[in-house]
Amino acid sequence: MPEGHTIHRAARDHKKLFAGHNVDVSSPQGRFNDGAKSINNLECVSVEAYGKHLFYEFKHNRFLHIHLGLFGRIRLRRLPVEEAKGKVRVRLVGKTHFVDINGPTICEILDKELKSKIVDRIGPDLLRKDADPNKFFERVSHSRAKIGTLLMDQSVVAGIGNIYRTELLWRQNIHPNILGRDLDIRQLENLWNDARALLEVGVKRNKIITNFKKAGSVNTGTLNIYKKKKCPECMGAISKMDISGRVVYFCVYCQFETI
Repeated sequence: MPEGHTIHRAARDHKKLFAGHNVDVSSPQGRFNDGAKSINNLECVSVEAYGKHLFYEFKHNRFLHIHLGLFGRIRLRRLPVEEAKGKVRVRLVGKTHFVDINGPTICEILDKELKSKIVDRIGPDLLRKDADPNKFFERVSHSRAKIGTLLMDQSVVAGIGNIYRTELLWRQNIHPNILGRDLDIRQLENLWNDARALLEVGVKRNKIITNFKKAGSVNTGTLNIYKKKKCPECMGAISKMDISGRVVYFCVYCQFETI
């Protein structure tokens, strides 16, 4: 599943290309014909990301809502348009580029009220300037759920996916099984700040890079322990477990299960 940095990068790039212009919208696959027709050739007002949700705002109070899910994919190409590759649910064509969106879990047209209801259900988005970290601290500090579960709950904090979860917990020496309520405020603040730093690097570089100790000091590596065999800190073997149907990797020596 694409993680939060991917969606924010798409929102940033697509806003530059489409905002202020009329956009040709179609559904090469055919499954979104009615929705595409309802916004075809309307002016795109803005493009925004909330966690893993992407919203294209068009005139007349219409929003194209996209959630890629596990298998969705966004392709951005320069004009001229090419023959659709695979099952393209929706195609957006601007002045210089076109975007194909394949296999999204959600592809729908909303009005402002319905869009607001979805946004209200999303937790604070690490990459948005209006994100309130105190909402994250409050939810986690009162939860009996594992921190490995909470970080993937998009109603608790938005934007973190499986790779970032693994890397973030390792970087903060926190075991995935530790309960949210057992973490102190310092640990929660460090989790928030580090997660934001990692995602900001992801947007800038358009890829997940976590193999650095401080934001801005990216080295030639990319990941620390995700799908790795040895911990780069202690050289111990990396273990893995299933949490809510997803595999999380951890170091039993660097990430203590009790605090």
